Amino acid sequence: MELSLVVTTDEVVEELNRTYRGVNRTTDVLAFPLEGGDFPSLPGVSKHLGEVIISFPQATRQAEEQGHQLREELSLLVIHGILHLLGYEDEDENEEPRMRAREAEILKLVLEEK
Repeated sequence: MELSLVVTTDEVVEELNRTYRGVNRTTDVLAFPLEGGDFPSLPGVSKHLGEVIISFPQATRQAEEQGHQLREELSLLVIHGILHLLGYEDEDENEEPRMRAREAEILKLVLEEK
């Protein structure tokens, strides 16, 4: 599987957030799954999941606020975005604990591999 990862500015993320979610502010990460349903799998060609877009300035602020390294925050945001592409949800109170647990599990593995 493959995905696109974009690390950009607050302004770009704010515009995308406003355009596609109706929220007029920046956010840390946006995930846009590939639209159009199931496509046939071709031998030797990876399935494209979609796009993960991260605001670098927001990630920097959050790392400072949380008191951890920027590397950890960026890793968490990439994981969070990928989980959204895979169908996990954190805006549903019943689904959020499942997503947060999976994030923590994957982040632990990523940070152990320094």
